[in-house]
Amino acid sequence: MALFTGKGDGGTTKTFGCDQRVSKSSGIAEALGTLDEINSFLGICKEKARAGFAVPPDNVPVHELVHQTQQNLFIVQAELAGADKKISRDKVVATETLINEIEKLMPPINTFFISGGTELAAHFDYARTLARRAERRVVAVQEEGVRSIDDNTRAYLNRLSSLLYALARLTNHLSGIKEEPPKYE
Repeated sequence: MALFTGKGDGGTTKTFGCDQRVSKSSGIAEALGTLDEINSFLGICKEKARAGFAVPPDNVPVHELVHQTQQNLFIVQAELAGADKKISRDKVVATETLINEIEKLMPPINTFFISGGTELAAHFDYARTLARRAERRVVAVQEEGVRSIDDNTRAYLNRLSSLLYALARLTNHLSGIKEEPPKYE
């Protein structure tokens, strides 16, 4: 199979199950592209975390958690493209449980924090912002009436940014780096 067809040279593309071409600048193309962007960036996070830590209580290595997140994002992309795929409620609940377990390991959040600390924490924080953008793009597709997006899928995308924020905080916490709030001066 060739890596290109040349059919998109005119600025259009096709999505799953749709015979007509849509503009590459359409909301659905933008949402799919943004999901691809977060998924690709998570590949960087996964490799940076490979020699890292595990998350209690099950002590799952962080790189495996990130890999599972990437798998879940492919389900989201498939649903958005029109395939009969959806994020299950179990995946949303598992993500919520994981976030809660991570948060138990750290002091409570009282303020915003400046991104940084370790390189991995900064990467997770950047991934969080990409996840938020992906969520906004998917919601826009739903609001435009282009695709109906399952409630669990939207919930998963909302939890994803929280998970990435929790992983950024945990990375710094386990590295002994204190969170720095903005000074607003």
